[in-house]
Amino acid sequence: MDVSQYLEIFIDETKEHLQSLNEQLLVLEKEPENADTINEIFRAAHSLKGMAGTMGYKTMQELTHKWEDVFSEVRNGKMKVTPDLVDVLFKGLDKLENILDNIINAGNEGDDKCEEIIGQLIAFVQNGGTGAAAAPAAAPKKKATKAAAEAAPAAVATEAKAEGGDASKEKFRQFKYADFEQHAIVKAIDEGTNAFGITVYIQESCLLKAARAFMVFKKLEELGTIAKSEPAVQDIEDEKFDLDFSMVFLTKESAAKVNEAIMNVSEVECAYIAPLTKDGVAAATVKDENAVADASAAAGAGTAETKQATAQAAPASAGKPVVNRSVRVDIEKLDDLMNLVSELIIAKNGLVSLNAQQDEASHNGGTGIGPQIEYLERITTNLHQSVMKVRMVPLESVFNRFPRMIRDVSKSLNKKINLVISGEETELDRTVIDEIGDPLTHLLRNAADHGIETAEERAKTNKPEVGTINLNAYQEGNNVVIEVKDDGKGIDVEKVKRKAIEKGTITKEQSEVMTDKEIIDLLFKPSFSTAEKVSELSGRGVGLDVVKTNIEKLGGDVEVRTVLGGGSNFIVRLPLTLAIIQSLMVEVGNEKYAIPLGSIQTIEDIPVSDLKYVQSKEVIHLRGSVIPIIRLNQILDIESTKGEDENLTVVIVSKGEKLAGFVVDNLIGQQEIVIKSIGKYIDSPKMISGATILGDGEVALILDVNTLV
Repeated sequence: MDVSQYLEIFIDETKEHLQSLNEQLLVLEKEPENADTINEIFRAAHSLKGMAGTMGYKTMQELTHKWEDVFSEVRNGKMKVTPDLVDVLFKGLDKLENILDNIINAGNEGDDKCEEIIGQLIAFVQNGGTGAAAAPAAAPKKKATKAAAEAAPAAVATEAKAEGGDASKEKFRQFKYADFEQHAIVKAIDEGTNAFGITVYIQESCLLKAARAFMVFKKLEELGTIAKSEPAVQDIEDEKFDLDFSMVFLTKESAAKVNEAIMNVSEVECAYIAPLTKDGVAAATVKDENAVADASAAAGAGTAETKQATAQAAPASAGKPVVNRSVRVDIEKLDDLMNLVSELIIAKNGLVSLNAQQDEASHNGGTGIGPQIEYLERITTNLHQSVMKVRMVPLESVFNRFPRMIRDVSKSLNKKINLVISGEETELDRTVIDEIGDPLTHLLRNAADHGIETAEERAKTNKPEVGTINLNAYQEGNNVVIEVKDDGKGIDVEKVKRKAIEKGTITKEQSEVMTDKEIIDLLFKPSFSTAEKVSELSGRGVGLDVVKTNIEKLGGDVEVRTVLGGGSNFIVRLPLTLAIIQSLMVEVGNEKYAIPLGSIQTIEDIPVSDLKYVQSKEVIHLRGSVIPIIRLNQILDIESTKGEDENLTVVIVSKGEKLAGFVVDNLIGQQEIVIKSIGKYIDSPKMISGATILGDGEVALILDVNTLV
């Protein structure tokens, strides 16, 4: 069965289940007895196990199977949820996310078999939830080199026996075989594969013998197939065995290689390996060194013969990276879209019909196609809005990852932090959603590390010991505003000023005339940090400059408001969509440009006599504000068509709280434009954010207001 066609669905659904597990574990940590949460986690783990098994992802299947075991015991009242168990589950969740990342980027699960986490989960089940006691360090074992093992397999086998030191341990169990098991052994031997009977002994001091047995199985599964085990695998997992277990193992590898793999597992005392005959009986125990040597030599030859065939049969592990290109859409939105497309077809048919009758209509004084064009225009506008709604995704999909992150950060910083999320139902275009995660992560980490104080520091200033970070989103006109607000110590402007002078970012003279807002804006400079020492979270000066760059790349801006001792508020403004926008079309010289309407405050007609100069820069005084003037013809290197003494047409634009006036030659009017990326075809300056195609086929460039201001 070819499951590759289901890969994208698997990735989408796995992301949903992992997010659900993340949210439910955070609830479980606070409410360990919550039955609904326990059942939800069990269901999510069960679904993941089934999906991973179907797709052939063994490690993910095994790990989620252990989650299922744990929560099965919890549901049955046989064990309690403890903080230690929650910590291990969170580590397991991180492993599952790593596996999914590997599947997306490399097409496979990666090399990590998650043995430690699986062992810990098994231990929790076995100990009734009291956790895994630390296993004593195993004494170092002598390991034969690969060359020595292959040259003298008998010696390796003898060494294994010597470590055991007990002749009574040497006997291999004789199994009763089902017909299909007997057939598998016969077929394997006929094809030149080795059939070995193996008995493994665990050290008496081992506290987690089931976990060690599991690790042995995992090591052997990398070399071949376990056809049968005694006791059964489930009994071994449940620790229903003494210190030894036996198995029938089919492999192309030598006895020495198999022995080496088993002895690499810590707390294994010894292993006995014997070749099997076709009827599944051990031909010789480990004491018969010649028989083992012969079997090993035969296995080596068999391996050489089949190397080429195996290489040809093995599928390429490095798959093509999978890009998540799907969006889940409410069926009502699709119904609206379908209805509008139907209307569009009706309008098209009407135009075709009218076109055929156009001559007759004009001769008879008819109205022609005017009404049909209006009808078509109305439908296309509604169609655009409907398609935009389909592309819109709630911010919840980004916000959901942050409670877990703040939990981990607060633990590592030893601070008590409460994250309050609101407005997660606010919708943004999918392309913006994909890019906004990293900037918000930086802002939240910054609030936790630099903003929120320790419990001791908060107590001194009569603040509650638990700090609060508010993550809030809401729509404002054609923008979505996201605020990251904390009740911490705020930004020390004087400290920022001192650091900036130390680093040579500004001079002492400049600092004396700068406003507090201009000094705070220095935090967004590359490599600027106020941290006294570099920690895992901060101090490298990488963070806020990345935030600013990424947000401005999306056509948005970021603003900071702060009160010393009262906290900080980082305000991010983003456009609702990056695909189709309302814009003001203007002329500069003989060229047409688009200015996004969301950035425009007003349009003014300014007499030349009203121009003033501040520090040799042109400004205008408008309703109590001093606004700098930007002559677009000079910046864009175009000859203006207006005379020097004519009134100036000035478009007042804003970037956060900053205002500026763009001087243009003529206004064309408001127009809905489709943004087309310029891409890498031209090395465009940052002041151009894209291009659009006008109704007459002409190309107009879109000005990037943020960069120009």
